[in-house]
Amino acid sequence: MKKRNVLLKFSSLVLALGYLSGIFTAVNAYAQEDILTVTQNAGYQTDEFYKPKASIVIEAQTGQVLWADNPDLKWNPASIAKLMSVYLVFEAMEKGQFTLNTMVKATESDQAISQIYELSNNSIVAGVEYPVKDLLYATLVQSSNVATVMLANLVTANDEAKFIHMMNDKAKELGMTNSTFYNCSGAETGSFNGYYKPEGIDQNADNVTTARDLAILSYHLLKNYPDTVTYTSPTQITIMENTPYAEVLENHNYSLPGLAYGYEGADGLKTGSSPSGGFNYAATAKREDTRLIEVVLGVGDWEDQEGELQRHAFGNAIFDQAFATYEYKKLLSKGNNTISQEEVILDQDFYGVIQRNTTPNFKLSADKVEMETGLTEVSPTIKAPSVSFKYAKKLKALQNSALLKTGKKKNVFSTFFINGLFIILGLLFLALSKLFKKEPTSNKKNKFNLLFILGILLVLAGIASSVYTVVIGPWI
Repeated sequence: MKKRNVLLKFSSLVLALGYLSGIFTAVNAYAQEDILTVTQNAGYQTDEFYKPKASIVIEAQTGQVLWADNPDLKWNPASIAKLMSVYLVFEAMEKGQFTLNTMVKATESDQAISQIYELSNNSIVAGVEYPVKDLLYATLVQSSNVATVMLANLVTANDEAKFIHMMNDKAKELGMTNSTFYNCSGAETGSFNGYYKPEGIDQNADNVTTARDLAILSYHLLKNYPDTVTYTSPTQITIMENTPYAEVLENHNYSLPGLAYGYEGADGLKTGSSPSGGFNYAATAKREDTRLIEVVLGVGDWEDQEGELQRHAFGNAIFDQAFATYEYKKLLSKGNNTISQEEVILDQDFYGVIQRNTTPNFKLSADKVEMETGLTEVSPTIKAPSVSFKYAKKLKALQNSALLKTGKKKNVFSTFFINGLFIILGLLFLALSKLFKKEPTSNKKNKFNLLFILGILLVLAGIASSVYTVVIGPWI
């Protein structure tokens, strides 16, 4: 018997170890399929040299993280910083400070900045007026530094330092906890040859952020200002049309459909590159009802310009994996549903992110229906999808109570009418009792007593039934 118990314990130990080993193997296998492996398996030619330093993919409606690799690494985003400047421009327009058609007159400094060879720019001529709309295209399509400076100065009435403080304040407000901005365009302030010099700001500092923070920024930008993709999606566009200053701008986002790494559904957001940051990429793409946002940082090395293309290979590959694995769709319809064996009524349709070909699990929390996905939000400031509900049984009871009250209300008029008749009849009998009081005979006196008592009783009955009707409800 003792030997048998030992064998049973040994067998249980072997099974437990085998189970744990299986889990470890599965986790280890998943961990080994990093972004380089995913990209190579997707058919792109790349190697370890170009592997991004950080990356993230989130779903654009919910902010839930679908992929993350070193997302909190602090990094120089280069021109992706322009997204924050654009956010503040859209916000200023929302407040009514100016419109897309507001004309911005170029200064001598603006023209000088546009001629700095080392900076990405479009042509700007001093004294010429440029519409805000065209400056947005120049900022987001051409990655123009001078156009970004002109827009920033428009927002703050040429207070360059104020705009930098606004960028940092907005970063905190949006939940970008690892971001600090020192310039509005992504290029070091010192590279502007003194034509752009925010007072009190470190002239040689690079902007610092993370893949997560840029995903948070992109999430809020697309959520609050969805027209952003209007300015990030053109592969080519002409600004200042029908003027002597017309200029064709070319987009460096090669994942836009029709370009070198064209990706189905891609329509933005922004690329960025610098000697210290390598090649970076913030992108969004939509397929059916699912829109994704991704950020890829630190691809390759500035000395090897192949990184400009390789960033799109990595971006496309993790987009592919996320689109193939997840979808955003309607999961529950407004109205009657059964959740956790409870009959509930939803106030509206429930949309959320779910792994394809799986059945979602829902839970009731306070007055909200939530979904158990195992996914986390990119920021604590973004709440997981939920929808308000009411318990069907309680609601039915309340409705029945309301119907009962409605039925009673219909009888109130009739009840008060009868109550009034009692009182009127009682008063009539009291009046008659006074008439009969004048008669000298004892028989008349008996009639007087009877009428008086009956009148009093009817009046009291009418008053009592009226009080009952007001306090409790109709008695008929």
